[in-house]
Amino acid sequence: MEELIEELIMILEDDSIPKNVRIKIETAIAALKQEDIELSIRANKALQQLDDLSDDPNIPSYIRPQLWNILSQLETR
Repeated sequence: MEELIEELIMILEDDSIPKNVRIKIETAIAALKQEDIELSIRANKALQQLDDLSDDPNIPSYIRPQLWNILSQLETR
């Protein structure tokens, strides 16, 4: 789970990411860090936030594959 959080943080560090996208990614990171909640529930909360982003036209095209990779890893948890 930590490596997924690190990947999301790396995306956040990109200055070309719009504010609305940043907010969703930050919310997903917060959900993944809630250690008092079961892993599958944390993954599901993060998926809900990130799933909409894969179709967001404001996301730079080079970020999409990274998001798809993170989404697929979350779906297997």
